[in-house]
Amino acid sequence: MNNDNGAYIALFLVAGVLFVLSVVTLSQLLAPSRPGVTKMRPYECGEVPTSGAWVQYNVHYYLFAMLFLLFDVEAAFLIPWAVAFRTMIMDGKLLLAVADVVVFLGVLGSALAYAWRKGALKWV
Repeated sequence: MNNDNGAYIALFLVAGVLFVLSVVTLSQLLAPSRPGVTKMRPYECGEVPTSGAWVQYNVHYYLFAMLFLLFDVEAAFLIPWAVAFRTMIMDGKLLLAVADVVVFLGVLGSALAYAWRKGALKWV
């Protein structure tokens, strides 16, 4: 018996794509569709809608959201380093472990300094 893992992965990938496509197609074919004006209005928790659903937000909100995601993802990258830190110390690689995190936090700090200098952290 040939134990080729690549063939298994390809088989599961094709099966997954076919399953998703079949479920979406069946949903479109079997679901009733009765569009109307009332169904196209935004839902306001039982209240009568006062305006449209598309509201313009201040661009600063998007900037804060992007900065949050940037620093949140970078903080998540520190978790594997923290887990491997003890092993690296036991293997005698303390300097490498500290140098890795210093470089990483240096890049993080320079990104924060750049955003601060450009005024991205000022609230409206």
